[in-house]
Amino acid sequence: MKLISTTAAGALALAFAAAGPANAAGVLNSAVNDWTGGAVMCEIVHQIVENEMDFKVKRIVMPSGPGRDEAIKSGDLDYGCELWPSYSVSNTQYVKEFGGDGSIIKLGDSGVVGVSSYYVPRYLVEGDDAPAPDLKTWENMNQYADLFKTLETGDKGRLLGCPAASWQCEDSARMEALGLNYEAVELGSEAAHWAEMQAAYKRKEAFIAYAWEPHWIHAALDLVKVQLPEHSEDKWPATGWATDVTYNYGNPEFVEKNPEIAELITNFELTNEMQAPLILAIDVDGREMDEVVSEWLDNNEDMWKAWLPK
Repeated sequence: MKLISTTAAGALALAFAAAGPANAAGVLNSAVNDWTGGAVMCEIVHQIVENEMDFKVKRIVMPSGPGRDEAIKSGDLDYGCELWPSYSVSNTQYVKEFGGDGSIIKLGDSGVVGVSSYYVPRYLVEGDDAPAPDLKTWENMNQYADLFKTLETGDKGRLLGCPAASWQCEDSARMEALGLNYEAVELGSEAAHWAEMQAAYKRKEAFIAYAWEPHWIHAALDLVKVQLPEHSEDKWPATGWATDVTYNYGNPEFVEKNPEIAELITNFELTNEMQAPLILAIDVDGREMDEVVSEWLDNNEDMWKAWLPK
C-alpha cells in the first residue's frame, strides 16, 4: 500500500480555518485517505460533487485513526471514503451498524473488500498445458510443492511471503499450522516483493506469493487467488488480515443538511478490480490523480450518473 503525503496537525488546523464552517458558501470538508486507493475513491466523489452538484470540496489528507474519526464526529470533516473497519475505532463507538451511538453515519459499502491471500499466475492453473491445474486451495499446495522448489528452499516449495518481518504476517507459522511443505521467503520490502513477482511473471516461471487486494499488482499481472482457510487463530493467525468490508461515512449534520450528496456517496461503489488500474496509473505510471480520475469519469459516464440522486 503506497502512502501519499500527510498534512501536519498545525497545517490541518489552518486548512479547517481557511475552509470555514462546513457547507459555508457551498464548501465541504472531506477526509482524504493517506494511501492511493482510498484517496482515489474520494477524488471520484469530489469531482462529481464539484462538477455536477455545484459544491467546492476542501480535501484534507489524514491517516486513519481516532483523530479522523473524531473530526468526522465533531463536524470538522463532513465525509470520507473507504473506511477500513480493522483500522478504525469508529465501528463500535460511533457507527450504529457496529453497535455505536450513531455519531458517525455509514453511507453504504464502498465496494472495496480488503483481502490477503496467496496468489499464483493464471498461466499456472488454467489452459491445456497448465502445470498446476488443481491448485485451487491451500489443500492442494503440497501436491505442487516441487513446482516451487529452489536452491534456496531445498526440498520445500518457495513461498514469496509477506514483504517485511515487521508486518507480522506469520507466513511461517501458517505453513506449519497447515502442514504445508513450503518455506516462506521475505524479500524485505514491498518494492523487492513486487519486482520479484513481475520478473518471474515475465519469464513465465512458477511462483506463489503473498499479496492483498486492492492493489495495483492485480492490474499489472493476471493472478489467481489460492483459497485459504477461514480466519482463525490456529489456521489463519490474527496477525494475518481477515476480510475487511470497507464503507463510506459522514457526519450526521452533514447528512441531514445535504441529503443529495449523502445519497451520491451512499450509491458510489467501486470493486477491487475497478480500483486496481487506477492505483496502477498513479503509483506505477506516475500520473496525477486528478487527471486519472477525470479520464475515468469521461469513460464511465453511465456508471457514475447512476449514482446521482434521482
